[in-house]
Amino acid sequence: MSLLRPLDPAFPIERQIGLDASPVVLVNVFTHDKADEQAFLEAWRPDAEFMKRQPGFISTQLHRAIGESPTYLNYAVWESIAHFRAAFTHPEFRAKASAYPSSAMAAPHLFQKVAVPGVCVA
Repeated sequence: MSLLRPLDPAFPIERQIGLDASPVVLVNVFTHDKADEQAFLEAWRPDAEFMKRQPGFISTQLHRAIGESPTYLNYAVWESIAHFRAAFTHPEFRAKASAYPSSAMAAPHLFQKVAVPGVCVA
């Protein structure tokens, strides 16, 4: 990928992967030029296939924005930050970045479920 852009500039993914937490959810918002949409999808698939083979991977789902926006959101569940870190920093995964179109940008961030009484469970 040509550029990682932090979702929260004060706490980018490089800092997040240094923590210990489990389970975690990766939310990654991708933007790119409309003309590069097919190239983005062709680059994302091998990345997702690589991640699916890694220890600690639970699931993933790619979402496309409604309407004409070529914005995508990937939601991936991992057993722990340690598992995600091993996959995210793996040389094979890093080497795949060059397959993305030059207009592609990703904004990855890790999250944990939060319990809100009467609404949702952690």
